[in-house]
Order: sequence, then C-alpha cells, then structure tokens
Amino acid sequence: MASFAPTDMYRPARLNWAQGALLLGLAALIIPTLVTVADQFWSRENGVHGPIVLATGIWLFLRQRKTLMELRAPGNPWLVLASCLLLMPAYILGRAFDYLSVETAALLGILLAVFYLYFGGRAVRHVWFPILYMGFLIPPPGWLIDVMTGGLKTFVSITSTQILGLTGYPVARIGVTLYVAQFQLLVEDACSGMNSIVSLTSVSLFYIYLLHATSWRYAVFLTCWILPIAIAANILRVLILVLITYHLGNEAAQGFLHNTAGMVMFVVALLGIFAVDRIAAPLFRRRGWM
Repeated sequence: MASFAPTDMYRPARLNWAQGALLLGLAALIIPTLVTVADQFWSRENGVHGPIVLATGIWLFLRQRKTLMELRAPGNPWLVLASCLLLMPAYILGRAFDYLSVETAALLGILLAVFYLYFGGRAVRHVWFPILYMGFLIPPPGWLIDVMTGGLKTFVSITSTQILGLTGYPVARIGVTLYVAQFQLLVEDACSGMNSIVSLTSVSLFYIYLLHATSWRYAVFLTCWILPIAIAANILRVLILVLITYHLGNEAAQGFLHNTAGMVMFVVALLGIFAVDRIAAPLFRRRGWM
C-alpha cells in the first residue's frame, strides 16, 4: 500500500514576526475595549444586542471566507497608515476620557483598515453588510438616543393615554408623565424600551439580510417596517406597565414584571417583522418583484 507524506499545503500557515506583532497590538486594543463595552453597555437594556451582533457578525465574515480568499488583493498601505494615524488618537482620547462611543468606533475603524490591508477594496465591498452590521457594536451616545426618541416618547404617551381612556381607565397625561388613579408613571423610564429600537433594528436587519439579500426592493420594504413595529410594541409595553401598576401596584410594575414587559415588547416586535414578511413575501413573488 502506498503511503503519502504530508505536504506543505496541509500545514497551517505560520505567522511572521510582523504579523505576530500586529496581532498582539490588536489584542491590546480589542481586549480592554471589549471588557469595558461588556460592562458598561451590554449589561443594559439598550445594549443586550451587543453579544448577538458580535457573534453573528463574525459568523457572517467566516461564511464568506472562501470568496474573500478568492478576492484577496493587498490594499494600499499608505491609505491604511493614514487611516491609523487618524484613528489611533481618537481611540486613545476615547479610552482616556471614557468616551465609549468614540473608543469603539475608532477600534472598528482600525480593524477595518487592517482588513482592507490584507484583503483589498474588492473584498471590503463584497462584505459591506457585515461591516455596517458591526457598527451596531458602537454604543450610541445618550444625547443621541434622547434626540432620536424624544418625539417618539411623546407620541407613545399620547397614544397610550387615549387607548386607556377609551377603555374606561382613569388616566391623564402631562408631557410624558402618565397619571393613573393615585399612581404616576414617567414614560421616559417606564418606556425605556425605546432604547431597544437599536437592538430590534440590528436583529431585524440580520434576518432580512440572510433571507432576502438578493431582493433589494423587498429588503428595503421590510426595513421600512422596523420603526412602526417598534413604536407599536412600545405602546403595548406602556399599556402593560400601566395596567400592572393600576391593578397590582407600583412595586410590581417596577420589579420583575417591568423586565418581563420589556421582553414581551421585544418578542412582539420581532414577531411583527416575521408576520409582515410572511404576508408580503407571496405578494411580491406573485408580482415578480423578488
């Protein structure tokens, strides 16, 4: 029986000293930032999507590794050097002064520059969605969340008050504060699920990309439904919390049932996206739009 000796093509590639130094340098940046993000962002309601985005984002890159190797062509080292010279001070500034959004964005920019260096522009364009998807790892600044959701909170509080009033509950509203019987609820706190719009958007876009990436018209159509469904789910959450407060007391609403209402909101929103997809997909196929 003939025997075959192992050849070089089956041996794992060895890193040279420059590649090893680069990996050590990246690890020195990634590990402390990852620990900080996990502690300050992922542990909060508006950041629960972080671990999911990280794991699924890495998977999106790995599932296209064969194509990436075929497209691989070294990028412009001078462009990478210029990018890193701009991004490293931003990373240091964010790290030193606890600007987590700046720190994380700069780190992702550095990783993108390194990816471009080894794989080139064609590969970067090919994985445009995983790159944008990884942007959900950046913690949005609090002031940006307030600006984006301020009007939505007012709309949710008005709509919730009208619905409860039509059903006969003694409810009144001043700004984003709801008064039901002897209880007072601040929608800014009770409706903190508004922050989970980012989480819902990230998970929904991942779902749309996997199932409908080949039909950009339908993908855009489903994406347009994310915000309306999120608003409807948050109205449902406020209604649940008001009813819990009215019937079981404030302690029940602010305790375990408060977190449960948040989970219900997120699940309902996701089911809403799935339902729209289930209903609309056959219509789009029938008309030849996907």
